Amino acid sequence: MKPDTPSLPFSDLAHAATGDVLLPGEADYDAARVVWNGMISRKPAVILRCTSRGDIVAGVRFAARHGLAVSIKGGGHNVAGHAVGEGSLMLDLSQMRGVTVDPAARTAWVDGGATWAEVDAATQAHGLATPGGLISETGVGGLTLSGGVGWLRSKHGLTIDNLIAAEVVTADGSVMLASATEHPDLLWALKGGGGNFGVVVRFCFALHPFGPEVMFALPIYLAADGPGPIRFWRDFLADKSDTVASLCEFSTLPESPDVPAEHWGKRCFTLAAIYAGDATEGERVLAPLRELGKLAADFSGRMPYVEAQKLFDPLFPTGAYRCYWKSHLLTTLADEMIDEGLANATASPSDRSISSFWNFGGATARVPAAATAFGDRSFGWMYSLDSVWEKPEDDEKVMGWTRKAWTRFRRHSHEGRLYLNFAGQDADSADLTKDAFGQTYQRLAAIKRRYDPGNMFRFNQNIQPAQ
Repeated sequence: MKPDTPSLPFSDLAHAATGDVLLPGEADYDAARVVWNGMISRKPAVILRCTSRGDIVAGVRFAARHGLAVSIKGGGHNVAGHAVGEGSLMLDLSQMRGVTVDPAARTAWVDGGATWAEVDAATQAHGLATPGGLISETGVGGLTLSGGVGWLRSKHGLTIDNLIAAEVVTADGSVMLASATEHPDLLWALKGGGGNFGVVVRFCFALHPFGPEVMFALPIYLAADGPGPIRFWRDFLADKSDTVASLCEFSTLPESPDVPAEHWGKRCFTLAAIYAGDATEGERVLAPLRELGKLAADFSGRMPYVEAQKLFDPLFPTGAYRCYWKSHLLTTLADEMIDEGLANATASPSDRSISSFWNFGGATARVPAAATAFGDRSFGWMYSLDSVWEKPEDDEKVMGWTRKAWTRFRRHSHEGRLYLNFAGQDADSADLTKDAFGQTYQRLAAIKRRYDPGNMFRFNQNIQPAQ
């Protein structure tokens, strides 16, 4: 039975917490529930703007007493909008954004509401980095808990492969340190199991010497000129998975002074790549990607790593567009798959949409399947369909087209697996979560029962507690 939320004693929560308690109709409530995907408009029963671990504990205990589910907002960048749960107690961690770096130990403790821009700035001040995402405004929590795919994956793996410990508030309001020696089952589950097991107050990451300057290749070719450069790119990367993280991104050229006017509005693809080493050497290694025919534009160059991390930010301003993203992990990238990806990009009903092939291998592939909840690493590629559009009246057209394209491509997937940060909307199918985890799902369900038997944390790619 759902609680009668209007009658709940929210004054008790306000008394127990130091952060603001926001109710529907009050000032700041609507602003607080806005997330990056503009099509998400859910209404929590109450929002608690947390300023400390104590606030998180107070919020979780209040939810437990009154039968409320809990949603968690860090950066608010999750495409499915998991930060905002209808009728939930929403814990807004966006005021908890501290980053503490220990350059000698090469570790960083990062608050649960921090973004990757804040992590990159703090760590690069010491010439260090840990794998984040591709958009600096993304929240650390959401990206990390479902794996974390970024530009450092070739040399340092996924974000979770660098997660040393986490401070977690579980469903009964307990505060636990999950590490190799304390609650190791919980740490294992956090490494790819999503936000199913509690609220992460702080993450501890391993850091690595990196930057400050990197070589970033960004040559752009016209889709109409055919798939030849993409096939070269695939073969070029075959012996470079330890040093080059790359993606082939399909998009539409904008009306911009940086793009020749004769190419405005044309479909294209960018062979984006970062070299995980000396920038001068990277410029030489990546040069062939810029020599594959006539270029529509070329934004390649040496730049600070923190700037490279922000290059894709302008494509996705918070709340501006409606978004629906889906993905497949792939064993290989055959010519047939390249051709299909190019055809999908050309036929997309929205000029704002993006789709991509991503390479893997390297440090990502060397992590044993049983080491993290993310599971098997034997896939070599990922295909993502990142549909973006502006008008609500186009929802059915764009989402329907995306589902059909994704379903057609499913025959190529690696054992039916997908990346849970690009999983579409929750209504698509609960079976997709099981597919994503494969053989690790039952172990995760048992851990879920241990730390969240009532499924309080269910606004995510949900794992049902084992019976």
